[in-house]
Amino acid sequence: MSTVRACKAHNVAIGAHPGLPDLQGFGRREMKLEPDELTAITIYQVGALKGFLDREGVPLHHVKPHGVLYGMMCRIYEVAEAVMRGIPPGVPVFGLAGTQMEKAARELGVEFWAEMYGDVKYSADGMLVIDRKKKPWKLEDVEKHVEQQVRTESVTAVDGSTVHLPVQDYPISICCHSDSPGCVEIVKTTKAVVDKFNKEYGR
Repeated sequence: MSTVRACKAHNVAIGAHPGLPDLQGFGRREMKLEPDELTAITIYQVGALKGFLDREGVPLHHVKPHGVLYGMMCRIYEVAEAVMRGIPPGVPVFGLAGTQMEKAARELGVEFWAEMYGDVKYSADGMLVIDRKKKPWKLEDVEKHVEQQVRTESVTAVDGSTVHLPVQDYPISICCHSDSPGCVEIVKTTKAVVDKFNKEYGR
């Protein structure tokens, strides 16, 4: 409740972050669930947050799947479809453009926002490289990483290749993780890049 009230006081939009029921691994270990189970855990977790939001009169801004569930949704249409069915009508989903997640959102009529990342690397196929334990970033590398994504709609993958990010004309969100070492400075560096870009283009 205190987190919701703090967000409300500071005008911070609140989204749900449902993941697999992997408590020990913080949702970053793959589990095989049936489609109806995936829908149910999404309804359950989103609904839990929405109960607190309703008490404070705050809207649910978005849903952004967590950890390995996010990666599974990018790769496996059936997983993406099942999770989408658990998202309340009219609530956008944040996801990786050009993946099964985007396809499922489009086919089920869920509004899609494309994500970029301030503190996650990409593989050569445009997928995210998920670390169970977050590694530190140099702030100059964060700046370069975010700058490339917002200005060129591309990213340098871990093998050195350049990967196109098919964000099209979707609204864009940039994710930074609170369990990354130095997370506050990562967020500040990312925001500075975005603010500069938006100012240049009158946004």
